Amino acid sequence: MDEFLSNISLWFANHFPDISRDAVLHQLSYDAAAPMIFSSGVFLWLFAAFIMVYAALHRHTSARLMFVALFSYYFYYKSSGFYFFLLAVVTCSDFIIARAISRTASNAGRKWLVTLSLLIDLGLLAYFKYTNFFGHILENFTGNPFHDLDIFLPVGISFFTFQSLSYTIDVYRGKITPLSSLLDYAFYVSFFPQLVAGPIVRAADFIPQIRQPLVVTREMLGSGIWFIAVGLFKKAVISDYISINFVERVFADPSLYSGVENLFGVYGYALQIYCDFSGYSDMAIGIALLLGFRFNINFNSPYKSASITEFWRRWHISLSSWLRDYLYISLGGNRKGKVRQHLNLFITMFLGGLWHGASWNFVIWGSMHGIALSLHKIWMRLTGQKVGTPHKSRLTQLLSILLTFHFACFCWIFFRNRELDSSLQMISQIATNFQPQVALQLFAGYWKVFALMALGYLLHFVPDRIESSCRNAFVKLPAACYVLALVMLVWIVVQVKSSEIQPFIYFQF
Repeated sequence: MDEFLSNISLWFANHFPDISRDAVLHQLSYDAAAPMIFSSGVFLWLFAAFIMVYAALHRHTSARLMFVALFSYYFYYKSSGFYFFLLAVVTCSDFIIARAISRTASNAGRKWLVTLSLLIDLGLLAYFKYTNFFGHILENFTGNPFHDLDIFLPVGISFFTFQSLSYTIDVYRGKITPLSSLLDYAFYVSFFPQLVAGPIVRAADFIPQIRQPLVVTREMLGSGIWFIAVGLFKKAVISDYISINFVERVFADPSLYSGVENLFGVYGYALQIYCDFSGYSDMAIGIALLLGFRFNINFNSPYKSASITEFWRRWHISLSSWLRDYLYISLGGNRKGKVRQHLNLFITMFLGGLWHGASWNFVIWGSMHGIALSLHKIWMRLTGQKVGTPHKSRLTQLLSILLTFHFACFCWIFFRNRELDSSLQMISQIATNFQPQVALQLFAGYWKVFALMALGYLLHFVPDRIESSCRNAFVKLPAACYVLALVMLVWIVVQVKSSEIQPFIYFQF
């Protein structure tokens, strides 16, 4: 890989003598301190060059697919370095296994093959993500000392293993026919807009689009730029600014801040993680539209939810639906009685929490959501209330939204902190050392942060019809206005961004 990149940099040096070879090599090589992300200037320049080649290949489907797959692998290399080979391992193994499943007549043979896919995909995930975590658990049980292994967590491994795994399971269930082309499958698994942080795209939704004629309509172009602009604003303006200038300071040592400061730190993180992750999803959806592909929406204003069940139908939809279809239903869902249904809900969210990271805080976060979902199921049976149906009283609806939001915020405390003691310390400060008189001083000292927080929450709670009308109006604008809007947004980003690249939160998962 180093020799290959060196040759490329030499070619640039020969054709562009004003650009130093070292500068080119640095931009092409993996830098752990500066992984490639959608909001970086390097990606924007590379994508501009990429889109020109992509458009030139619009009549040559196989060449276009090969070009995108190679760019996707390079994109992943810039995110995780040499570990891009894991992507190839998962892709090749599941492609071969899915083909074998379709050719195997016996049910036992098919079960063995899908189990093999599970062992490979989840085995890789378990080794890179959970070896040290389970090693310390074993240490506590046996008393034998365990020393952490030096294991690098490849970016996005949780996403592409789940995506590939869903393909083999769907082939096993007979929902889809396996692909005959390894290139097509590699394109599906590695498609760079959603490779490292989702959304998790189902094969049944994406594969039929792969070899369709490349068509990017005016609506797709306008909508794509709209999603990219909105996502960039969420991430680079709101999320990064409130994180660096307030949220990180509070969570770094909650004991140094009063309860009211800790509370607003939690509110800030709730907005930060939403803007960060939904911003990435928006940009992924927008980039895919510019390339002629459609993704399903991944966030639908989750803090508008009036129940925890509705929250999980609006938050990280691709993951919550994946957990429902491939874990909850596989455990038996609601088909084996009420007690088993509640247990299945808890197990699903427990494992969903563990999927996010090897930490007891994530386990607690997932478990609390599992218990809340179970209790809400009981409440719905007692009251006859249906998910998503507004309460007859506006006051009751508002109180339900506030209760759901604050429960989600309470859970975010465990999600954000890496140590349980820090989470308990933060809760203790809020409960016993609130000091509301500090609020005015807090607002005055961090007025820019709170202005952005207010704007972020205001935009989040804008009615769907207004948001849809704004997007439709933007799409109808002349193409020159798209460029002007992006230039203005980039200028705003430059004014507020920090000197260091701020990776997306979900890169660590």
